[in-house]
Amino acid sequence: MYNEKPEVGTIGWTDLTVSNAEKIRDFYSKVTGWRPMPISMGQYDDYVMNTPETQTSVAGICHARGENENLPAQWLVYITVENINESVKKCKSLGGKIITEPKNYGDVGLFCVIEDPAGAVCALFEAK
Repeated sequence: MYNEKPEVGTIGWTDLTVSNAEKIRDFYSKVTGWRPMPISMGQYDDYVMNTPETQTSVAGICHARGENENLPAQWLVYITVENINESVKKCKSLGGKIITEPKNYGDVGLFCVIEDPAGAVCALFEAK
């Protein structure tokens, strides 16, 4: 997902969480030319979508299962923050909600999903 530490304040990744990732994976493959690469989630695969020419990873298409179970079907952007715990505190104090508490994302960092006061959902990401 990340080859180098992203700059704070940037959108570093985008995932789409849906009930049928295979069907939507195939849709975007045909519409955009993206090439899927399966990523094992244990009992099922999610997909990293790569560009057709350079195989650059540009997005993820995920099943609405496990940690993604409560997410609406939408493109979810991951915004890089300096300190995820401080950002969570600020989110709550400013009227936002925490959909998914901060969790480890392998060796690359921490993430959580928030909802802003208008109801829009995004993820916050703190790179290691």
